[in-house]
Amino acid sequence: MAKPASVAKGAANSRAVAAVVYYRTSSATNVGADKDSERRQREAVAAYARGGRLEVVQEFYDAAVSGADPVDQRAGFVALLEHCREHGIGMVLVENASRFARDLAVQLAGHALLRQRGIELVPVDAPTYFTDPTPTAEMVRQILGAVAQFEKASLVAKLRGARERKRADTGRCEGRKPVPAEVVAEARRLARRNPKTGETRSLRAIAGALAVNGMMGPSGKPYLPGSVAAMLGRGPQRREA
Repeated sequence: MAKPASVAKGAANSRAVAAVVYYRTSSATNVGADKDSERRQREAVAAYARGGRLEVVQEFYDAAVSGADPVDQRAGFVALLEHCREHGIGMVLVENASRFARDLAVQLAGHALLRQRGIELVPVDAPTYFTDPTPTAEMVRQILGAVAQFEKASLVAKLRGARERKRADTGRCEGRKPVPAEVVAEARRLARRNPKTGETRSLRAIAGALAVNGMMGPSGKPYLPGSVAAMLGRGPQRREA
């Protein structure tokens, strides 16, 4: 998706070259301006733009998108292509080649797609990575792309192994954590009919009473009525607020 350009712009004169920036983060848990991935990418690109008399006019970000996904199937990158076409932008900045794409075939195919459209792809850590025509540079590109691809595959394998070990030890790994037994017990107590008035609390009122007692959902916010209904056995559990 497109984001308002917040990277420091280059010198605001006719000689400044307009460019757009592409960010990508693989893991959903590392998405956000306060997370390391986006912050690191932004800082690297900003430093390069300041030193290269570049004016960053727009940023595009694919959050929680694998580096093995074809670039023309990424919503943020497709929007980038359309923006470049409409505004005549001829340069795309990325933190590094593996941030553009970890899979070697995707990396080279994506670069070829941009080149066909007259757009230069510049990894700010190695600006000539895609343009140096020497056989040595071509070999380095392929080796580095293969290394990035291998590192990603190794990480996936390690995480899979960790999940399998945890599942073997605890019986579960992924999925929403069960609601604590004491919360369920309190919700059921609050749901009982008042012996004097015969009235019962609504699901929303029960959620509010739980919050007053310091019993919050996993996000730190009060439980939603649907979650309370699940605690009471009245329907499937929904995501907590």
